[in-house]
Amino acid sequence: MFDFVRNNKRVMQGALLLLIVPSFVLVGLESYQDRGNANEGVATVAGQKVTQQEWDDAQRRQIDRARQMMGAQFDQKLFETPEAKQAVLNNLVAERALNAEINRNHMTVSDQSLLNTLLEIPGFRKADGTLDGEAYKAFAASQGMTRPMFEQRLARDLAAQQLSSAIQGTAFAPRSVASRLSNINDQEREVQELVFPITNFLPQVKVTDDMVKAYYDKNAALFQIPEQVKAEYVVFDQSVVESQVQVSDAEVTEYYNKNLKSYITPEQRTASHILITVPRDAKPADQAAAKAKAEAALAEVRKNPASFAAVAKAQSQDPGSAQAGGDLGVVEKGLFVKPVEDAIYALREGEIGNLVQSEFGWHVIKVTSVKPASQKPLEAAKDEIVADLKKQKMSKKYSELAETFSNTVYEQSDSLKPVVDKLGLKVQTVDNLTRKPNPALGDSPVNNEKFLSALFGVDAVKNKRNTEAVEVAPSVLVSGRVLEFRPATKRPLADVEAQIRQRVTIEEAARLARAAGEQKLAAVKASGDAAGFGEAKIVSRTKEPPLNPTGAIAALKADVSKLPAYVGVELPGQGYAVYRIGKVSQPAQPDQARREQEAQQIAGIVGQQEMVNYIEALKVKAKAKVNAKAAQTKAE
Repeated sequence: MFDFVRNNKRVMQGALLLLIVPSFVLVGLESYQDRGNANEGVATVAGQKVTQQEWDDAQRRQIDRARQMMGAQFDQKLFETPEAKQAVLNNLVAERALNAEINRNHMTVSDQSLLNTLLEIPGFRKADGTLDGEAYKAFAASQGMTRPMFEQRLARDLAAQQLSSAIQGTAFAPRSVASRLSNINDQEREVQELVFPITNFLPQVKVTDDMVKAYYDKNAALFQIPEQVKAEYVVFDQSVVESQVQVSDAEVTEYYNKNLKSYITPEQRTASHILITVPRDAKPADQAAAKAKAEAALAEVRKNPASFAAVAKAQSQDPGSAQAGGDLGVVEKGLFVKPVEDAIYALREGEIGNLVQSEFGWHVIKVTSVKPASQKPLEAAKDEIVADLKKQKMSKKYSELAETFSNTVYEQSDSLKPVVDKLGLKVQTVDNLTRKPNPALGDSPVNNEKFLSALFGVDAVKNKRNTEAVEVAPSVLVSGRVLEFRPATKRPLADVEAQIRQRVTIEEAARLARAAGEQKLAAVKASGDAAGFGEAKIVSRTKEPPLNPTGAIAALKADVSKLPAYVGVELPGQGYAVYRIGKVSQPAQPDQARREQEAQQIAGIVGQQEMVNYIEALKVKAKAKVNAKAAQTKAE
């Protein structure tokens, strides 16, 4: 299994592409497609539009996530196919349908559940177990969201997860089915091998000149040198825009004065608490006992305020803060349940409040520090303002300059110099480009299928004109120009004769090995004879095979309704092998832990299918519709 993953990285990339799109949305939208107007958006769900911009943004987010997950193995072309883009739209439609159902049924998550989820994110949790408000705020900003926006998004996602878990949790697979599949997986076969190596037949092979010529003519594509071009090209990206955008001190000052409220550092409070837990639905006696215990703790810390941390360590039942002496760290609005938050903001520095009851129990609260709100000075805010203004200008400037780039390379198509002079670009040269991307060029902007298609177009090759501006990555445009075109040619027979002679020799030897092996296979099937076979080895799907993997697969797939069973198979590059299966059995001690895991996986697959069906029903309920023309525009 792991060898397959290592040796088939491109296949696994494709699988990962599917995994990035949640499994519950991998259903078709054909039933919902309509020849609608593009002005309606690319799709409509529950009366709400999915806009082209939202689709574009979702595609970019998916590409960014994949790039981070795949690292050096990332291949953007996998995400630029019509199927990949349609999968993203399917995802948006399913997400909207699910959200509509959540809103319709007023599904929510508690503030505490939200806080617990945030605390499970390593980067948001301090060493003492409390929430790192600054790190949390910075992360939300990096995603283009405020804290309330991020929390709203997270709360919606948690509600969706809860709904998904509830649906999938109702699914089950009969234990007999799981047991049968595990038995197949565990099955052990006693196998003997008889190999007919290619090397044994090489002396029998005589390759003639006619055989070499016939191979050369029949396999002309193997000796083809594809058409190639030498080209020059220019790249337009964000760095070009950034070099042309400046922010003056006057603009910074004006922006600061107009947005003074944005640069106020809010009041900052730190607090500690002692929690005595008790459920709201607890018996009156338990409620009273918990309150009495909290009152005793309150009396103790009011008598000796300096002992608050020690009392919290000894008596608090909050696992997140007890060991830190009840320290809750920096308190910000929205982080705690409302009764606790209200109490913290009502107290003065050093003050211990009255008992507070929440859904978790009784709290004794002390405000340990209060740092008043303050205005950040212009100098301290300058870098932030410059970055914000530059970002705003670049957004507007990019569209303007991108249009200039596209128009110039098209309207003055006999040279790249005009666009170079206008935008201050650099002309680069590349040689030996072919119609297909070259892995050796990696992420080079010219190593893009769309760009190469344009570069090998009639207008570029015959008329020596610039290519159109091609978007090879988000916000990256390229235009090229052919300097030299070399048509496809075929390597002369004399150059490849030795190579062909070697190939034909091996093929002929393999043919002889196969013939000998098939003759032996027919004979042993008739006689049941074991003569010539090697020692018996145990082959199983759960263990590394003790013989050639190709042979092991053939032995495990062979019909064993009658024993001994025989099967023959070609071993690529080695010859031919015949396998004798003499015994089929189950292991003496099955791996029960693995079998239980397999049963869970099977139940999970059934659950995923249940979720697919549920989402499909929600789409119908939400009257989901894809406007085909709008979708096709982006998917082509």
